[in-house]
Amino acid sequence: MQTVLTYLSFLITSMLLHGQNTIEVTMTHFDSNEGIVKVGLYNAEGTFLERPYKALSAEISEEKATVIFSEVPDGIYAISCYHDEDRSGSLNMFMGMIPTESYGTSNNAPSRFGPPKWEDASFEVTGGVVRKLEIKL
Repeated sequence: MQTVLTYLSFLITSMLLHGQNTIEVTMTHFDSNEGIVKVGLYNAEGTFLERPYKALSAEISEEKATVIFSEVPDGIYAISCYHDEDRSGSLNMFMGMIPTESYGTSNNAPSRFGPPKWEDASFEVTGGVVRKLEIKL
């Protein structure tokens, strides 16, 4: 009986720990150290750039900032970030269409004639990895 209970406890522990990944995002090439950087982690194409799965912010130092998303389940994700220079809480836009604050996405996905595409920005994490990404704004 003791062996069965030990086995079950190992099984449950491994199930809880399996798939808990970490995503470390370093952002570089800020125009200044003013304001903060807002970073969103997205877990679905349908909510990309609209509603993040998790969100963090960080201070900028030496025109660089880093955030760490922990306890991320296995899956496909994308990152979006922007330099909130005036700390308004949103990306400033000219005429509602053209960003006036610098921004970036995972894989440094291009934004040609509109926002970056999910398939260009997405990446996979599995097996309890620490995934390190660098985004140039």
